[in-house]
Amino acid sequence: MDLRRTMLFIPGNNPSMLQNGGVFGADSVILDVEDAVAPGEKDAARLLVAHALRNVDYGRSETVVRINTLDTFGKEDIRAIVPCEPDLLLIPKVETCADIKEALSLVIEAEQPGQKPVNLVALLETPRGIAEAYNIAQADKRVVAIALGAEDYTAALGANRTKAGTEIFTARTIVVNAAAAAGIQSIDTPFTDANDEEGLLEDTIVAKQLGFKGKLSINPRQIDVIHSVFNPTAHDIDWAEQVIEAIRRAEAEGSGVASLNGKMVDAPVVNRAERILHLARMLGMVKEAE
Repeated sequence: MDLRRTMLFIPGNNPSMLQNGGVFGADSVILDVEDAVAPGEKDAARLLVAHALRNVDYGRSETVVRINTLDTFGKEDIRAIVPCEPDLLLIPKVETCADIKEALSLVIEAEQPGQKPVNLVALLETPRGIAEAYNIAQADKRVVAIALGAEDYTAALGANRTKAGTEIFTARTIVVNAAAAAGIQSIDTPFTDANDEEGLLEDTIVAKQLGFKGKLSINPRQIDVIHSVFNPTAHDIDWAEQVIEAIRRAEAEGSGVASLNGKMVDAPVVNRAERILHLARMLGMVKEAE
């Protein structure tokens, strides 16, 4: 399980942010040559991002590039960016499996001999994209996550975008379910008011409760808040350790049934406990099992 609690957008035409993207602590940095860049600056941004991928150390942050749509500048983006070995490409406005297949064929063509395969995240930003979410999620093994882009989606619906997010509840649940069914990660839409920390916290709590595994971010100041929600708490870790101990004790006693505090411990409970402990180990919150 790759850690994608935060995926931070960095404008591809901002040399300073490109240079310092690794210091913010995001799990992934998204070097953006799409919405963050004006049409007249696309070529320059593409060159800057390619240079950054080859020369900047992003530390533990996964490197992602949001390309343009294939019917605009996306094909040029893929040809220039893929040989620079990003970890992922974020494909905008994906609506069908065919969009993934077309992007992937261009990616494979651009990859250099011996290069680590470049995986994809599909950004769902339209009503059709949401309707096709599961088909997109399982379109290819290189699709490792699907993400919700709520601003374009609600504009297409003709709905007002609100802080409460009632208008995107259905889309959120569809994306989470589609990703889970396909065995990949779901990434929530960004909270677009970088100055509203309380609103970000509430929105991120909702995202986690719905089942999202991470959240897109538009500002480095949002990272700590998002991590605080997606990180397991001490109570979570203690509960998970008790669950695993209960199931081991039952197995040692030859019992087919385990219980904890009077409640049966079944497979879904064990799976949840194992996910919590796996995440805690990745974050260094508990030691690796010996």
